[in-house]
Amino acid sequence: MKELEKSKPVILTGDLNCAHQEIDIYNPAGNKRSAGFTIEERQSFEANFLSKGFVDTFRKQHPDVVGYTYWGYRHGGRKTNKGWRLDYFLVSESIADNVHDSFILPDVTGSDHSPIGLILKL
Repeated sequence: MKELEKSKPVILTGDLNCAHQEIDIYNPAGNKRSAGFTIEERQSFEANFLSKGFVDTFRKQHPDVVGYTYWGYRHGGRKTNKGWRLDYFLVSESIADNVHDSFILPDVTGSDHSPIGLILKL
C-alpha cells in the first residue's frame, strides 16, 4: 500500500478481522484471547496500518462512538448488539481531512457483517 501511495492516495476497505481498540468490541476483558482481539493482532494493526500513515476513518470521525460491524450468529449477537468492529475504511493521511463521514449501517441485515460507508469531499 505504501508503494501504491507513492503515485496516488490509497483507500483500503474491508473486513480486516481485528477489533483494534477496546471500544471496538463488546466485552473486551472477556475477549483478550479471542482471535481478532489478541494483543499481537492489535499491535500488528497499529504497526502495519496506523503507524505507517493510514487513518481509521470511522474512529477519526467518531472517537467515542461504539459501533459494530460484525455479530456472530451463534449467540444472537446482533439482537443484543454484542459485536465487533472488524470492517474498516483506512485512508492515506494525505486525504484524511477530505473525509466528510465514515459510517456503519447496522440495520442492514443478510450477513453477519453490516455494510460500512465513506463520504469524501472532492
